[in-house]
Amino acid sequence: MSNSPRHNFSFFIKEQLSLFKKLNTPQKVQDFLETLKANFGETNMSPKKVLEKKKAHCFEGALLAAAILRFHGHKPLIVDLKTTHNDDDHILAVFKQHGHWGAITKTNHAVLRYRDPIFKSIRELVVSYFNEYFLADGRKSLRSYSRPINLSKFDKFNWMTTEKNLQFIADAVDQAPHIQILNKKMISLLRRADSFERKVFESVQFRRKYLRRK
Repeated sequence: MSNSPRHNFSFFIKEQLSLFKKLNTPQKVQDFLETLKANFGETNMSPKKVLEKKKAHCFEGALLAAAILRFHGHKPLIVDLKTTHNDDDHILAVFKQHGHWGAITKTNHAVLRYRDPIFKSIRELVVSYFNEYFLADGRKSLRSYSRPINLSKFDKFNWMTTEKNLQFIADAVDQAPHIQILNKKMISLLRRADSFERKVFESVQFRRKYLRRK
């Protein structure tokens, strides 16, 4: 990854920029996200605030990953995975290496995690999450995805460093056009995840009384 103009990062402190320099591959960025606690709150913190609080949920983790990737010359891209109404969406920070797509994610569960850059298209990348994306009763819930959203469109709001809640970005992502993965016939033929798969689903990295998928 090549370096990007440093003026985009002038509001990060020295220690944070030093960390960014060390996280010079997508794999290292993912490893760092794993050290952050799961955020079960209803916040939408900027990357700078996430670094200060040392916790994140999927949206916050994706924004932080996108910011670090940007530091090293990538476009800050995220993709929204949209589900049925009774499940939670998921956000990916996506990147491209050698013509193939990969993804960095923050999740509390054993699934919906990092993807190596081996996928020829965003759709290929997205459907790699399909079979592991299900409800507690085994019903598969992933339905659509957004095209990559370039977070640089929000630069005027200082999304990387602001103290303000970034709910407006979450809303914009949710309202962006989404591409359907399945048609009605496909949905009717879906097999539920079996009991063993559902057991694996119960594994979490951080525990609390009420668990959210992300």
